[in-house]
Amino acid sequence: MEIKPFEKKVWLSSPTMHGDELKYVTEAYETNWMSTVGKNINEVERLTCEKVGCKYAVALSAGTAALHLAVKLAGVKPGDKVFCTDMTFAATVNPVLYEKGEPVFIDTEYDTWNMDPKALEKAFEIYPDTKVVVVANLYGVPGKMDEIGEICKKHGAVMIEDAAESLGATYKGRQTGTFGTYNAISFNGNKIITGSSGGMLLTDDLDAANKARKWSTQSREDAPWYQHEEVGYNYRMSNVIAGVVRGQYPHLDEHIAQKKAIYMRYKEGFKGLPVSMNPYDESICEPNFWLSCMIIDKDAMCKQVRSDNEACYISEKGKSCPTEILEKFAAYNAEGRPIWKPMHMQPIYRMNPFITREGNGRARTNAYIAGGCSDVGADIYARGLCLPSDNKMTAEEQDMIIEIIRSCFE
Repeated sequence: MEIKPFEKKVWLSSPTMHGDELKYVTEAYETNWMSTVGKNINEVERLTCEKVGCKYAVALSAGTAALHLAVKLAGVKPGDKVFCTDMTFAATVNPVLYEKGEPVFIDTEYDTWNMDPKALEKAFEIYPDTKVVVVANLYGVPGKMDEIGEICKKHGAVMIEDAAESLGATYKGRQTGTFGTYNAISFNGNKIITGSSGGMLLTDDLDAANKARKWSTQSREDAPWYQHEEVGYNYRMSNVIAGVVRGQYPHLDEHIAQKKAIYMRYKEGFKGLPVSMNPYDESICEPNFWLSCMIIDKDAMCKQVRSDNEACYISEKGKSCPTEILEKFAAYNAEGRPIWKPMHMQPIYRMNPFITREGNGRARTNAYIAGGCSDVGADIYARGLCLPSDNKMTAEEQDMIIEIIRSCFE
């Protein structure tokens, strides 16, 4: 197959609109409900509870806002340690700092690319007084939620589930976004369904939902004037954004099916290559396949070095690396991305504790960089990448992406 640059860019994951979104946005406009109250907000909260299976949903300006209010509801105080997923987007972790807590990063496991339950258990041995755990489901694949939940229960810790990437995914038949005491989903522009922005706090606790709703509207008290007795935030979702989300919800299952087809097409197309897809156990969970990712076999990696801002590699016959493949994508007008850089490797968090299943992971990270011991998150980050996963990508375009990847190993 001759490989030519795409005339129209092939995106990682862009919004897919259907028409009803505009109808509900127009309804907000014509009825003049343009702010943070209105029928669209009420409806998306109802639809979310119906789909996910939670009792209460609070519509907010972003998934990050939901995580912040979850951390606040969990009672995190200045100086409190909070166990957090390590390989994730910074939005999972930053809300802990908003409340002046101290994130402690828990290493990743190869089975799901999510928090390692064994490392979490080890973290409780080292920091037994920790009472909050923030768990993310990476790229739409649930972590080992039963094991993590049991560990949290054993140690009397509150679990917050960051399901921003996994709306519609299930674990043992149960929707993600229901495993924590407080949970968050996102409607950011690249998510499985979108409002262009927006998010939700999900819980079965009525008092918590009411507190979150109050905090999200500047903590206004029930008084005839603007009365404030505690700090509040401007976090409530707009009725206009909610109109977009409302129009997207009927297409959630359709989007998941399209994303799954992309994943399976990659998996079939990579046969014979020294790579594998981001894993999941089909007997336990059904991801939403938000992003298809791949990881290169260790013995098929060419030499690659990354600083905080740059990367370089040495091309080798029969081998490749994420940097080479991503550069090839860009040259052919396609978008890919590196795997989330683990939080314990980020400049802002390099002094924070990092726990592996063996214990303190800082020495192991340094050894990994030098070519020694294992650090699972650092290893997946070094060898993995996110593939174009846009559900508007044609089969022919995806075949071209596969051929581009194959050419990197020639």
